[in-house]
Amino acid sequence: RQNIVQSIRAYRVQDLQDAARVLGNHFLYANLAHAQTKQDVLDLIATQFIFPAHFGKNFDALYDCLTDPLHKAGPQPGFILVLDQIPTTTKFDKEVREQLLDSFRDAADYWAERKVSFRCFYSFL
Repeated sequence: RQNIVQSIRAYRVQDLQDAARVLGNHFLYANLAHAQTKQDVLDLIATQFIFPAHFGKNFDALYDCLTDPLHKAGPQPGFILVLDQIPTTTKFDKEVREQLLDSFRDAADYWAERKVSFRCFYSFL
């Protein structure tokens, strides 16, 4: 599938980065191993994905940064994203992890409507 959010499983980060280069896609990587809370996760994603300074640091703002401004910037070749080592702490529980992944699923749907490839791979710590 062109637009999906899935566990990284058998894929290696380097292979995904190489695939992005071959396909001419944007490659975005965030290592979340040192995050403990929702705020930590959003801060690390914002820093490592190089979001604008005005990023609101909530899941709605995350979705917004992954969609509309990029679409308005001109034609996009596609995206391969990696969320590596999402925390499984009590402060970042299953419900919050699902909210995070839902933001990326919604972004995948947004880009699917525009016929742009958006694939997000994730792993848990």
